[in-house]
Amino acid sequence: MYLAESLLSGPRGRALCWAVALGPDGGVAWLHELAQADDVSGMTSWLLGRAGALDLAAIAATAGELAFFAGLADVVGRAVYWQRPFDAAADRVLADEAVRAALLPVAEAITAARGTRWWASPADRDGQLYAQFLDDHALPEPRLTGAAELLGAWRSGTVADEERAARERPDDPAAAMSGRWWSTPTLSGLPVTTRALPGLGAARLALVEDSLGWRAARCWPLAPRGGARIYEIHAADQWAELAGRYPLEVTRSRRHDWWRVTGWAGRWLIPDYAAVAADYDAVHVSVAGYLATAGRALPVGDGGGEARTMLAGWDPDATWWLTDVLAGAGPPTDWTVSDADADFGWRPAAGLP
Repeated sequence: MYLAESLLSGPRGRALCWAVALGPDGGVAWLHELAQADDVSGMTSWLLGRAGALDLAAIAATAGELAFFAGLADVVGRAVYWQRPFDAAADRVLADEAVRAALLPVAEAITAARGTRWWASPADRDGQLYAQFLDDHALPEPRLTGAAELLGAWRSGTVADEERAARERPDDPAAAMSGRWWSTPTLSGLPVTTRALPGLGAARLALVEDSLGWRAARCWPLAPRGGARIYEIHAADQWAELAGRYPLEVTRSRRHDWWRVTGWAGRWLIPDYAAVAADYDAVHVSVAGYLATAGRALPVGDGGGEARTMLAGWDPDATWWLTDVLAGAGPPTDWTVSDADADFGWRPAAGLP
């Protein structure tokens, strides 16, 4: 029950439940129907009828690690943070208490399924893959040393961006301004990995927020040394706790983008990953943690007044590595997209450039 309720606490989790309830033939139509809805009670009645006709036992028995991936990949791929969400109207309908109550049996069936048991599991230390997308050019091998230097540069750049935004950006959160919208250490050069999945390679090949439609990738097997300290996020309060324990203010640089997503115009914090690295080697957000957390303005008790944090730009099952604890664990494999293939179009490829 806890996992099901946690799933329904986040907009991505509720959207996934709706997609599963609609069935495999719904595609993106579920978003369109909800976006057009102006009668919550009517949509609730429709959903109750739909949920009553579902074979929840069959959903709960779904096996295979790619269970529900079509809906999951669709929900993740539509996530945006620098503009009003594509599915803002749908999000409002799905957040209604009556709709959430109607979705609860669906959430319970999803979280009970054999194929989703890994969604709330810790980082797979023996099966991590670093995915490089190669559409523009071949990238260098993953950088596995110099994390402290990279984090120092990331922190300095983040602070400088915040100071610049304080000087140059208007106070009005509705002003047409945009900039750094992510809450990850993106652009730092630090490695980010996801687990290997049968028939797909890295989970990140399918689960990417606002994917750019890459069609070629190289997956490098990596392994952390024994005893690596990984901060696990399986629920929203664990993300809020991380931002509160290691706060870094990004109000001015994130306010305009994140207000459009959440409506919150107050203080914003993200984790100071340079400080996190003193206590942890990595941070992992499980699929369950992502679905419960992403896109929400979460209260943070940092001792400095009312503030919020948001998980943005962090793909499901992704682990960001903050110290030099990774080593190569085998040769890379190349993957390419073929629209005729199953498994979300990705298949092994021979020797990409």
